[in-house]
Amino acid sequence: MRPVEESCYWLAARNNYALSPVVAGDQDAEVVIIGAGFTGLWTAYFLKELAPDLDIAVVEQQTVGYGASGRNAGMVSNCMDHSHALAIAHFGRQEAERLMRIGLANIDELAEFAADCDFERTGQLFVALNAEHLESCRENAEVAAQLGLPGHRVLSAEEVRKELNSPLYRGGIFMPGGGIIDPIKLTDKLKRVGMERGVRFFENSRVTAVEDDRVVTRTGSIRGKKIVLAANAYSHLLFPRLINRFIPLYDYVLVSDPLSDSQHRELGWHNRQGVMDGRNFFNYYRLTRDNRILWGTSEAVYFPPNRVDETCDHSEDHYESLEESFKNHFPYLADLRFPFRWGGPIASTTRLTPVFGSMRKDRIIYALGYTGHGIGTTRVAGKILAHMALAKPSDLLSLRMVRVKPFPYPPEPMRRASVKMVTSSLKGLDQGERPSPILKILDLFGIGFSS
Repeated sequence: MRPVEESCYWLAARNNYALSPVVAGDQDAEVVIIGAGFTGLWTAYFLKELAPDLDIAVVEQQTVGYGASGRNAGMVSNCMDHSHALAIAHFGRQEAERLMRIGLANIDELAEFAADCDFERTGQLFVALNAEHLESCRENAEVAAQLGLPGHRVLSAEEVRKELNSPLYRGGIFMPGGGIIDPIKLTDKLKRVGMERGVRFFENSRVTAVEDDRVVTRTGSIRGKKIVLAANAYSHLLFPRLINRFIPLYDYVLVSDPLSDSQHRELGWHNRQGVMDGRNFFNYYRLTRDNRILWGTSEAVYFPPNRVDETCDHSEDHYESLEESFKNHFPYLADLRFPFRWGGPIASTTRLTPVFGSMRKDRIIYALGYTGHGIGTTRVAGKILAHMALAKPSDLLSLRMVRVKPFPYPPEPMRRASVKMVTSSLKGLDQGERPSPILKILDLFGIGFSS
């Protein structure tokens, strides 16, 4: 298997990237950010917005965007939860409306910032494979109408197939506002803007410990008045106590050769929406700028006990399953090759929304757990962390999503047994079985498991 730098389409297509130096010697900064993915990069960005003269150091174990931020599908939602209906279930109607407004403003601001990062405001297409999925489409449209969210449109089978030609589709819903982006171009722009504003970046500098106020690497250390942990699925490797807040999972993705003109005509997809189907373990897919098909699955994998490392970056079983599912959706493209294939770590919380917190008498603050939904949400999280770090007031800090932590996951060995049981139950549900008792209990407590 090729290393992820070569097997991930976004990382392999990165051009003229200049590495920052490693941490050398003992240094000082006012704020030290651990992790140069979206959370850390947006936190640095908003810290500089709030305090332009602030001395900020960002420490990254590999390269900027190496983790989930550079390995995802590049599909952007304007919803802060996994759906507006879930936001109502998790936080109540009033806060769901608030989150909706925050999400809409956030996507507008992101679109302006990322105009040169292959950002396309395509919206999203949710496709139904059976009658139950169609009912979900209608329910989603009703929730959008109740919240005053315009533009959601339920589509017939014929209308969906005009957008994207698959024999499996029975209908769907178009959801405006979201889009698609090149995630590595976004991380690299955030780094570039940060450097222009005086942020210091250190790469290939794995943090081995956080001792009091000092972030320690193998080659040096940086003392910070405030430390921001922005390591997401890697967080427990430095702070084991955080593992009860999330579960590390791996998603797997394929990217094809570019479509020929004739293949693209037969496929349709001229409006280039990001697409998901209606199953619990759904496929998600989009076109790249050069008209390759990115094809992923939300059937995330847990590697006990809470493993997150390069040995998890590939799964032949998942690649074979992904290719099979693609051929089922688009049999006339059965010969299409997928030369890029990789996995990436995500952090899933039981609420499917991020968790915020602090440690060591508020000297260390953190956010994690975007559950595969982080391109938009990390931007808001970075704004929240910046205000927390500087103890500046913000309406965002009063959000229940920020104040109330999700229900914890069980420890090992119950964790692996629970994942196995829930995975089997969700697969059964996708195959038409009735909800198992375990799923009914999880639903009662608002606990989710997917990406």
